[in-house]
Amino acid sequence: MSLTLELEGDTVVVARRRFAAPPEDVYRAHMEPALIQQWLLGPDGWSMPVCINEGRVGGKIRYEWSNGDGQGFYLTAEILELDPPHRIVHVERMHLPDPTPDNRVETTFTADGEGTLMVMRMSLPDAATRKAMLETGMEHGMEASYARLEDQITSTMPAG
Repeated sequence: MSLTLELEGDTVVVARRRFAAPPEDVYRAHMEPALIQQWLLGPDGWSMPVCINEGRVGGKIRYEWSNGDGQGFYLTAEILELDPPHRIVHVERMHLPDPTPDNRVETTFTADGEGTLMVMRMSLPDAATRKAMLETGMEHGMEASYARLEDQITSTMPAG
């Protein structure tokens, strides 16, 4: 179950991935800080020492990553819409260290046979921002994170 990325128009990136778990579990793994810190790490060797997700419309998100060698970056976001366990909409900024333009992200979780199809639509403000984001190696980091999520939700995540 690998990640696929598609480009739409000049500003949209659509990521798709299937998970062998129900939508409730995949949604929960995207909302609960203790779970997010276990999988949303990007390439091997990175950690997330700070993970805030207020889990409500209007709630704030702050994720901070570190590679253990003093390098890191962080993301801030606001949750715009929630429809548990089917949909999350938020707007985010990466701080590298300066903030990137707003990225509107809509993530849906749809039952798909025995599992879930997750579709994430990222709407960037312009073509240059999208190009810069793709050039960061984002796809590799996303795939590594989602492989960890797959392992987490199929083997270690408690029901609930």
